[in-house]
Amino acid sequence: MPSGLIALLDDVAMIAKLASASLDDVAAAAGKAGTKAAGVVIDDTAVTPRYVNGLTPDRELPIIWKIAKGSLRNKIFFLLPIAMLLAAFAPFLMTPLLMIGGAYLSFEATEKILEVITGDHHDEETLLEDDTPAELEARQVKGAIRTDFILSAEIMAIALAELKDQALAMQALALALVAIAITAGVYGAVALIVKLDDIGLHLAERQSKLARSFGMFLVHAVPKLLRALSALGIAAMLWVGGQILLHGLEDIGLPLLPQIVHHFAEDVAHGLGGIGSVVEWLIGALGGALMGIIIGGAIVLIVKQFTGHPEKLVVDA
Repeated sequence: MPSGLIALLDDVAMIAKLASASLDDVAAAAGKAGTKAAGVVIDDTAVTPRYVNGLTPDRELPIIWKIAKGSLRNKIFFLLPIAMLLAAFAPFLMTPLLMIGGAYLSFEATEKILEVITGDHHDEETLLEDDTPAELEARQVKGAIRTDFILSAEIMAIALAELKDQALAMQALALALVAIAITAGVYGAVALIVKLDDIGLHLAERQSKLARSFGMFLVHAVPKLLRALSALGIAAMLWVGGQILLHGLEDIGLPLLPQIVHHFAEDVAHGLGGIGSVVEWLIGALGGALMGIIIGGAIVLIVKQFTGHPEKLVVDA
């Protein structure tokens, strides 16, 4: 009996080691996949705060919680199974689907830039100004979850592309981990961002002069931060969308444009020493953004030609 028990314990220890190693592999794969999706994550974080505009402060966190749950549901119950089916039965569709998503991101970013240039804004808040608070909240949550679905699809597709050499079970576990980590990170950051002004007001009422000064700084800084995040979100959409399109062209056998961007970045960065890699990345990102503007602008013109209101596709899609 003792020897049998010892053998059993040895087997359990071996299984535990194997499980630990597998979890480490999953975590490493998830980290690699999540890093590649960073640009879309920035956009997701930048876009979401606008969905609490026009709503009372006491409803901000509950609304973000609703959107976060909807985002996780999008990723786990819809996008993850679809991703696994594609990986198992139609991996050749990944590049075209990624390119469609990249084109959509480029379109949305370009349309927003044109809105700023022309001053022709059509925000959800204006369209829904006659709603009751409850109706506005419900629609804001629905709109945010809908937008999140598109961004989450891009995140999952980009992540899956980084995991194509892994076994299906590893892909599924890594994608689930990416989904949970990114959702927690994005909506945790969003919750902090939208409550910064409330934190500032609270600090401004303190006895300490330092606390009051920092509180007033936050109150005045938050609107600027939100504007900066909006601009960062547009830049991220252009960069990510354009990069996806460039990589997609290379994957489908049309490498001319991607190679031009790549070689130009290499030539400029050559001989710059320590900052060469940074310059190369920057030029590559600018090349992706330019590609995004070209494709996004073309789509805006096409949509406007047929509808007269390109922003309708973003609001009603």
